[in-house]
Amino acid sequence: MKVAILGSGGVGQDLGLGFLGLGHEVKMGSRDPNKKEIKDWLAKAGTKASAGTFGEAAAFGDLAVLATLWSGTENAIKLAGPANLAGKVVIDTTNPLLFRPNAMPVLAVGGNDSAGEQVQRWLPGARVVKAFNSVNHAHMVHPSLPSGPPDMFLCGDDETARKQVAAICRDLGWGVIDMGGMAAARLLEPLALIYIQTAIRTGSWDYAFKLLKA
Repeated sequence: MKVAILGSGGVGQDLGLGFLGLGHEVKMGSRDPNKKEIKDWLAKAGTKASAGTFGEAAAFGDLAVLATLWSGTENAIKLAGPANLAGKVVIDTTNPLLFRPNAMPVLAVGGNDSAGEQVQRWLPGARVVKAFNSVNHAHMVHPSLPSGPPDMFLCGDDETARKQVAAICRDLGWGVIDMGGMAAARLLEPLALIYIQTAIRTGSWDYAFKLLKA
């Protein structure tokens, strides 16, 4: 499978390496494909990795991962070209975080809407699945925690797309909790705030969520 990674930060880099480890081809998309962090990533990523613009990556991928900061997400989608992503599964890892000086971040979108729902509206022809938004990027691929494998919560309006992303999550070492339609992103994005606030208060990002079953 060909995978487009839209975004070159820690999330995009680590998930990109994860897909490469599963044997897929990966093209990382960015506003500047020649910047140092992408060159450094390519140097360790191997022969199945490449880089290009957002549009080039979106056209390349059979599946795309949206891994941008929220402030740049809408523009990145415009640069990628919604037509390039039509019919494709798009994994939305974004959180609509609003950062404030000397205070915990808050959600810029919430209540009766979510980032996931906005992304789906911006990509009406794509099949968007919210996932990988509630854990630090260092633990997104084959998380190794003393308490065992954690669970990835995901949601999206297309059931077939959710099943495909669930299979990817399992291949990357996760249990899966399918939350149903994209409106559930209104719950999953606040879950990211719980993760972030706990990490800041404890000084550690080395944990993940798990749903314990009786």
